[in-house]
Amino acid sequence: MEIKGKVWKYGNDVDTDVIIPARYLNTSDPKKLAEHCMEDIDDTFAANVEQGDIIVAEDNFGCGSSREHAPISIKAAGVSAVIANSFARIFFRNAINIGLPILECPEAVVGIDKGDEVEIDVDSGVIKNITKGTEFQAEPFPAFMQEIIDAGGLVNYVKAKAN
Repeated sequence: MEIKGKVWKYGNDVDTDVIIPARYLNTSDPKKLAEHCMEDIDDTFAANVEQGDIIVAEDNFGCGSSREHAPISIKAAGVSAVIANSFARIFFRNAINIGLPILECPEAVVGIDKGDEVEIDVDSGVIKNITKGTEFQAEPFPAFMQEIIDAGGLVNYVKAKAN
């Protein structure tokens, strides 16, 4: 699977409360959640994010509560992947469960700036910064996790396997 998009960049400890503020958790509608995605850290994000865009962040992305709403809002907003130095473990699992590719690659985080155009080969873990002409290597997902992502999440994966 190949992904290509413009980068939105954030720092350390982007927690689930700024990814999708608790005041919007009265809905589980992905479209409604997307309207408020990242608004407490970047009030321009929801209005300007485009289908395929990529979030790049530093350490501990997705820390805080275990709400699945956070990766759902990111994916529903049109983000195709998140690259970070590290992810909170529950966010990591929730992202895979909904089919949102997330890659850990500290070199890419340093070498990619907001607005850069980036291309990701999720299968191999290769991240190319098209804007700067640089390339980085993230650890690719194990085959079974890649199948879950390719299926669009765990529910779709299980449904496909049941048939």
